Amino acid sequence: MIIQSLLDTDIYKYSMMQAVLHQFPGAEVEYRFKCRTKGVDLRPLAKDIEREIEHLCSLRLDPEELNYLKSLRYLTDDFIEFLRLFHLQSRFVELDEEDEQLTLTIRGPWLHTILFEVPLLAIISELYCRQTYPEHDFGEGRRRLHEKIGQVKALDRPDEFIFADFGTRRRFSREWHDEVVGELAREIPGSLRGTSNVRLAREHGLVPIGTMAHEFIQACQALGPRLAETQRFAFEAWAREYRGDLGIALSDTYSLPAFLRDFDMYFCKLFDGARQDSGDPFHWAEAMIEHYRKNRVDPKTRNLIFSDSLDIPKAADIWRRFRDETNVSFGIGTNLTNDTGVDPINIVIKMTECNSQPVVKLSDSPGKVISTDRHYLAWVRQAFDVGEASEGDG
Repeated sequence: MIIQSLLDTDIYKYSMMQAVLHQFPGAEVEYRFKCRTKGVDLRPLAKDIEREIEHLCSLRLDPEELNYLKSLRYLTDDFIEFLRLFHLQSRFVELDEEDEQLTLTIRGPWLHTILFEVPLLAIISELYCRQTYPEHDFGEGRRRLHEKIGQVKALDRPDEFIFADFGTRRRFSREWHDEVVGELAREIPGSLRGTSNVRLAREHGLVPIGTMAHEFIQACQALGPRLAETQRFAFEAWAREYRGDLGIALSDTYSLPAFLRDFDMYFCKLFDGARQDSGDPFHWAEAMIEHYRKNRVDPKTRNLIFSDSLDIPKAADIWRRFRDETNVSFGIGTNLTNDTGVDPINIVIKMTECNSQPVVKLSDSPGKVISTDRHYLAWVRQAFDVGEASEGDG
């Protein structure tokens, strides 16, 4: 089976899960799956996906895994005790088809469904790769991986070029993910500072890297005060939970201009930095640096993290441009874990409802807009003063 441990997921799922346990334990949510790659029919995988889900829901965290989580300074004892009893439940997942496409919907308590997203995406990606490329030769993948390592080593200050593996959800396979992270950790330990994958962080002695995802800010549309204040409410809730730890704010849930309006001097000083996940990274970094200066914060004391569709050359260009003005680092996903000479599929699972209310993500890239209710989308645009854009995921 593909998922062998509940640690085979991204750390920000656990950090958000703890905040949900402490602050929003009664929240009910819905997530929906979407394949953004045109012409891909995943329906033949349905039975295999169901079997993998049943196995996933049989997993528990063992004492050694729990001890590892307990060693992370920001996870609390009561959360660890909750995890000691926790398991995923297949009754919250529904597989079906619509318009000749596979559909997957997750509905239930946020606390009991939040860990589904990453392993389910990893399952679907690996099953697709198994079916489509059953005799795949990883020689080309290894050549490309060694080329990436060479690109890092060739930089003028390679140990200052810092990145992490963010590739769990769209990896070619679990085994290939293991090989990639192991090789990077051996060859360029000064640059590979961590991984979002908790299992691999534990196995390779790396830092598990991640704070919050869009869903945390989206859910606050239903959990917070009036709509225009919900982004600030989400950041306040995060600060209450972690008291200055895990201080990287996600900047594009409602667009960069809306983020900058909400991310005032208080948040500039309270959070350690911000993460870019859509839009133009150069424009974003210039705007963030200017914003910090306007709010009397030295950009050199803050961290700007880039995680949108990166490869090593693109990340290096950003790094060279901004490395002397601020602390720059990168999360690189599919280009690390599914770059083997074949075309990966672009798949997502996104929150679409909280407490029976639609929630949306606007993003800084039109193709990443998440919405199932056009009227509500228009209301959110108005509340955050974000103009119309081209159609997103709908």
